Amino acid sequence: MPPASPPQVPWYKNAILGPMVLGEAPIFRASDSTLHWVAPLKEPAELHILTLDSSSLSPIGEAKTFVLEDSVTVVCFRKGVKGSYICAYYQGVAFLDEETGKLQVVKEIIPTAERAELRFNDGAVDAKGRFWLAEIDKKAAAMGPGNIPSDYKPRGRLWRYDPDGSLHQMESGVICGNGVGWSPDNKTMYFNDSVGQKTWAYDFDLESGAISNRRDFADFSGGSGEPDGLVVDTDGNVWMAVYGSSRIMVFDPAGKRVRDVVLAAKAVTCPTWGGRNNDVLFATTAQDKSAGAEDEGGHVFRYNPPAGTRGTPKHEFGG
Repeated sequence: MPPASPPQVPWYKNAILGPMVLGEAPIFRASDSTLHWVAPLKEPAELHILTLDSSSLSPIGEAKTFVLEDSVTVVCFRKGVKGSYICAYYQGVAFLDEETGKLQVVKEIIPTAERAELRFNDGAVDAKGRFWLAEIDKKAAAMGPGNIPSDYKPRGRLWRYDPDGSLHQMESGVICGNGVGWSPDNKTMYFNDSVGQKTWAYDFDLESGAISNRRDFADFSGGSGEPDGLVVDTDGNVWMAVYGSSRIMVFDPAGKRVRDVVLAAKAVTCPTWGGRNNDVLFATTAQDKSAGAEDEGGHVFRYNPPAGTRGTPKHEFGG
């Protein structure tokens, strides 16, 4: 087994709202020291924005909370557009105003008639400002890992939405599309299928946005963990939330598991780099009723990696 941290306790608990059913998609903005994340399974869904002390990165008061018009599953900042995110809502791409929580749908991809069958989940922006967003096949996901019949063809897809408004289907046959990330040299893209229990690596062409040569990077088949959100550090290591494992697992560029960050929450959902030097890791979690009363799922965690570890920056959408 790789070296593991002592169990990390929650760093931020909302004293007013309590633990989230599912926290997702954290992103940090250095210009105003704020941490942003969503709660897509809350009814209605919510956006949270927490202000931090710029030096200590300690929370200042409670997070601002906005009730959303539809379930938003991932948010990314927009380059040059203050106070606005690009996001995936259950049916496609939208812009989200961080001052009001108002949604502006820009591209519906999943028709309303198919909303009970498919929905969007995680995503990320590449170094050319293109937004990648992944779907869940709800029927297949409900079957759970290891229970998909061999003759069932999952319907989930991975899409790329470009700053010019063009939409491109990039992958198919996905059960539960999740974390997306890129190596520091932008030659490799990583993509998780949580219920499929696979992390795939692709050759990535930065100029065209094309992906090719899909291969297994990490395989969780037969275990209880599901690869969820991921980020990459400047050495090319992949820091991956593994849902159901109480861990953020760290894999080197060859796919070898080299470190575990243990959290006091079974259901770890998504990490992000923060701080002015991208040298602090924040992570969202979810509640897991099977984990027992002592489980701290539904809160936000913070981890200080070994000295010298820095994350690659989150890119902003170019449109």
